[in-house]
Amino acid sequence: MKLKKTLTTIAPLVVAASLITGGCDASGSNTASDGRTVVKVSLWNYKTTPEWKALIDGFEAGHPDIDVQPVDILADDYSDKVTTMLAGGDTTDVLTMKNVTDYARYATRGQLKPLTDQVKKLPQKSYSGLKDFDLKGQYYAIPYRQDFWVLYYDKALVGDADLSHLTWSRFADLAEKTTKGSGSSKVYGTYLHTWRSVIQATAAAQTGGDLLGGDYDFMKDQYTMALDLQKAKATLPFSTASSQSVTYDSQFTTGKAAMVPMGTWWAAALLAEKAQGKNPVDWGMAPMPQITADGKTVTFGSPTAFAVNKKARNAEAAQEFVTWASGAEGAAAIAKVGVVPAYTDDKVMDTFFGVDGMPGDAISRKAMEPSTVRLEMPISDKSSDIDQILTEEHELVMSGEKSAAEGIKEMNDRVRNEVK
Repeated sequence: MKLKKTLTTIAPLVVAASLITGGCDASGSNTASDGRTVVKVSLWNYKTTPEWKALIDGFEAGHPDIDVQPVDILADDYSDKVTTMLAGGDTTDVLTMKNVTDYARYATRGQLKPLTDQVKKLPQKSYSGLKDFDLKGQYYAIPYRQDFWVLYYDKALVGDADLSHLTWSRFADLAEKTTKGSGSSKVYGTYLHTWRSVIQATAAAQTGGDLLGGDYDFMKDQYTMALDLQKAKATLPFSTASSQSVTYDSQFTTGKAAMVPMGTWWAAALLAEKAQGKNPVDWGMAPMPQITADGKTVTFGSPTAFAVNKKARNAEAAQEFVTWASGAEGAAAIAKVGVVPAYTDDKVMDTFFGVDGMPGDAISRKAMEPSTVRLEMPISDKSSDIDQILTEEHELVMSGEKSAAEGIKEMNDRVRNEVK
């Protein structure tokens, strides 16, 4: 479990860090030294996430009077630190909503400015994920990207296997078949990352299960499949991945895993690494494996959005950035670096597949057109508490401290008794 620091310990450090990273002077001025209006944007892993520079540079090119300054936070710490920043009265203008669970928490606490008027002016049919930010008819964020999960694969390791519509059963068989070697030279057929969503959100999306409902029996088959792959040594053990902080990127780009289920956001990082000579893998994308072989692809995902801090110093300029980044121009900017935008049209998708190094084969294109994308975690004032319980029990099941049946029973009992 992640160690939680106390609010009183971390708040001063975070606020200080945000001022340093954001580049404002010690007086907290809301203008830069050259007179431009400063808009500070909280984000994560600036140097390794190409979309940030694409958005900031693109916006500033059309808004020369505004200086956008990143407040860079480590991805793993992002949600906790933004929560602490807001509790401490931080004035960072734009806040990136990494997921809708955090969004619901901040919005219901009154920490975000309403953007409903801006949303009403949008061509809403062109947006994916917009409805996920509807809180009783009000909007406090606008999505700029819409990610969903696909299957990444190493073409050399998978060979001529047909990945156009895998069932989970066939996926497991292929993972065992493509597992080779031993020790430091071992290549696993797949890598299942440590996040609970790899198992739980997949099961919910493909069975119609409710992650907020308090009845998690629908997860049984997905856990059985994952645990069987561990027993067959066809995937890196959860405990090893967790204790050694193994990343899905390192497993894949070093040729240690043939297939990795992961979100579409990863494509941009793989392309950037390829351009820098850090990723030698000839990779492709395929639709997420399915429970049934009916030809339909059901997956899950989550939009990423920008919101304006209720205490923003430059709220008007912040709103300009949010609406630009989430619109057609922002979509074109991030599509050029291989990121799937929330706003899409034919021109934007042609730009996406036209990126140098982006796999454009029929299976990769099919992966980008799922039949249904269900929300990774439904929005509710209980989402955060339930997410914590599900995460804790997931870790115990995957590390072998509890059986799947025991873990699922504990999820049922805890959510019903502690939250519902």
